[in-house]
Amino acid sequence: LGGEVDGRGELRRAVAEHAERGVDVVKVMATGGELTAGTDPGAAQFDVGSLRLLVAEAHRHGLPVAAHAHGASGIANAVAAGVDTVEHCSFLTGRGVEPDEDVIAAVAASGVVVSLTLGLVPGVPVPPRIAENMLRLAALLRLIVGSGAAFVLGSDAGIGPPKPHDMLPYAVELLADAAGSVPALAAVTSFAARACGVGDSVGRLAPGYDADLLAVRGDPVADVRALHDVVAVYRAGVLVTPSPARQSVRGRY
Repeated sequence: LGGEVDGRGELRRAVAEHAERGVDVVKVMATGGELTAGTDPGAAQFDVGSLRLLVAEAHRHGLPVAAHAHGASGIANAVAAGVDTVEHCSFLTGRGVEPDEDVIAAVAASGVVVSLTLGLVPGVPVPPRIAENMLRLAALLRLIVGSGAAFVLGSDAGIGPPKPHDMLPYAVELLADAAGSVPALAAVTSFAARACGVGDSVGRLAPGYDADLLAVRGDPVADVRALHDVVAVYRAGVLVTPSPARQSVRGRY
């Protein structure tokens, strides 16, 4: 992400340039998106061979590959190429959301992590194309969860007014409806940490892990809406949000 390429030679050079600049991940637009005029989110932008080359080059540099993919062909190509995560996985076409169960099964069998970009702030208008597909997106979510595919939650925050940077709890609510509260909570903690390659230090409450703590009023396992009622946030044991009880904890424990 952050450049254009034409041909496999340019793909190879683009990965090398990104690696030289010190990136932590290579993201590729396996399909078009929703923000660039004239692009087709349902159409693949790279063939399997090109994506395989990109993945091989990124992995040679020790970098994971995230593939932005809406349409089924782009999702299938990304999975066949061996990417590490598929962002969105929405199965969008010009006619709306059209899940391909064979592709979903391939995603599940591959172990590729699906980064679900769920959640909207209630009451904020959404683009008509999204609004008319909400029921289909909910049905797709149930298919992905039911397939056994690995998943995490990404918010897509900042993409528009319905997705500000504090909307992630709404995404957890949607996922909890389809997968249950514990998998939904893991999708923003331990599962997410593992997918990002930092699962050995964050994402869990365990000895030796960073003391990154979110304290809420209530039991989020019983009701994930408790995530909206934050009491305190600690980063490596240091309080970063106001709290009535300013208690410090060890940075690691």
